[in-house]
Amino acid sequence: MDLKTAHRPAPALRRVNVGSVSFLNAKPLIYGLDSLSSLELTLDVPSRLLDGLVDRRFDVALLPVIDYQRMAGLRLLTAGGIGCDGPTLTVRIFSAVPVEQIELLACDTDSHTSVALARVILAERFGVRPEFTSLRTSVDERRATPAPVAQLLIGDKVVCEEPQGLPHQVDLGEAWKELTGLPFVFAAWMAREGVDLGSLPADLERAKREGLRHVDEIITRHALPRGWPPGIARRYLTEYLQYDIGPRQLEAVRLFHQLAHRHGVLEHAPTALNVAP
Repeated sequence: MDLKTAHRPAPALRRVNVGSVSFLNAKPLIYGLDSLSSLELTLDVPSRLLDGLVDRRFDVALLPVIDYQRMAGLRLLTAGGIGCDGPTLTVRIFSAVPVEQIELLACDTDSHTSVALARVILAERFGVRPEFTSLRTSVDERRATPAPVAQLLIGDKVVCEEPQGLPHQVDLGEAWKELTGLPFVFAAWMAREGVDLGSLPADLERAKREGLRHVDEIITRHALPRGWPPGIARRYLTEYLQYDIGPRQLEAVRLFHQLAHRHGVLEHAPTALNVAP
């Protein structure tokens, strides 16, 4: 070995670019990740994470599970996800009329999975196929049509800004459980094809364990400033939500993709899940 080779600096390790949702429900999954030198963590709303994978800004993202079918070559990691096994508390339809009479549903479009799940639940459970529109543009549309007022809301705003005058409600996680007997997965860690994950799966598992051990800290830092009552925040993070991805969760994702195709959410038949070891 010559002197030049002996003193050549080691190549810098490439940082993995990770995208996550910014909602309270993701905080246990990303606990401490922002302090790791091996990755770069970026927060955004769920509906924008797919674009980050497509344009290669992200190597891995906590992606809405419906978006697995919208990009080729993804791998689903079992290190963690956002799911439930019954009510979610924060993914709900609010309606001024009985759900069976909904003709127009104004949707909070921050989560692709929640909008797709609403379409599946309304068709399978209630036999209705309303027109879907964006909540951000629904005011003018409601002025122009006699259709009943109904909204799909997700995230912190369901607890902190619950709409008034809409007495008929459906918790989509609870409705899915009653329909299928399975848990539901809203989002899971997914990686682009060809990305060297290195220690990332172990880092994600560790972040999840540490996050669940530090729920009180998460509530103080992230829930209370957003207006969450502390008791509800604790129940939400420790009882309503589930963060593990196991065989039953994977079965639920596969069934959800099939039903989404049946009801026109997906134009093509769903591709099989590529689950990373």
